[in-house]
Amino acid sequence: MKIAVVGTGYVGLSNAMLLAQHNEVVAVDVVPEKIKSLNAKQSPIEDEDIEDFLSHKNLNFSATLDAKDAYQNADFIIIATPTDYDTKTNYFNTSTVETVIEQVLLVNQQATIIIKSTVPVGYTANIRERYATDRIIFSPEFLREGKALHDNLYPSRIIVGAQSEQAQILANLLLEGAIKKMRLYCL
Repeated sequence: MKIAVVGTGYVGLSNAMLLAQHNEVVAVDVVPEKIKSLNAKQSPIEDEDIEDFLSHKNLNFSATLDAKDAYQNADFIIIATPTDYDTKTNYFNTSTVETVIEQVLLVNQQATIIIKSTVPVGYTANIRERYATDRIIFSPEFLREGKALHDNLYPSRIIVGAQSEQAQILANLLLEGAIKKMRLYCL
C-alpha cells in the first residue's frame, strides 16, 4: 500500500513509522527543516522509538514538502495536523484538516482519507456530507507524547470509525505493524 501521512508531530510520525515497516509511506509537512531531518533519518521530535526506527529499521519511508505528489497515487492519506482547542470559545480549529481534505479530493479520487487529528463529536459525519464522499474515516489516537510509537507498537485498542472494506484494511495495516496483536473492531 502507498500511504501519505500529513503532519509530522507525535501522531503523524508515529503512525508513519508503524506503517513504513510494511508499506510505502511518504510524510508531508510544511516545515522544510522537519523534512530535511526526516530524510536524513533524524527525528524532529523527541521519541526514543521513533529515533531508533529512523536510525536502525529498514523502512520504506520518505518525507516531502510536495503534498500533491504525495497524495496522487496514495491508497490511504492520514491527516494528523494540529486542531488546537480554544477553551474560551469551546471550538476546535479544524481548518488544517479541511484544507488537506480539499487538496486530496482535487488530486486523488480513489484514496481513503483517515482523520487522526482531534475533532469534535459528529465532525466526520458532517465533513463526509459537506464534501459528498464516503471516503473519509475517523480513527482516534491513544498516544503519549514522547512514547507515541511505543503506544502504536503496543496498542491498548485500535478503533476505526466506519464499517467498510477500507476501514477493515486500515485496521489490519495498523495491527500488522504492531508488536502486540489483538482483535479488531470497526465501528
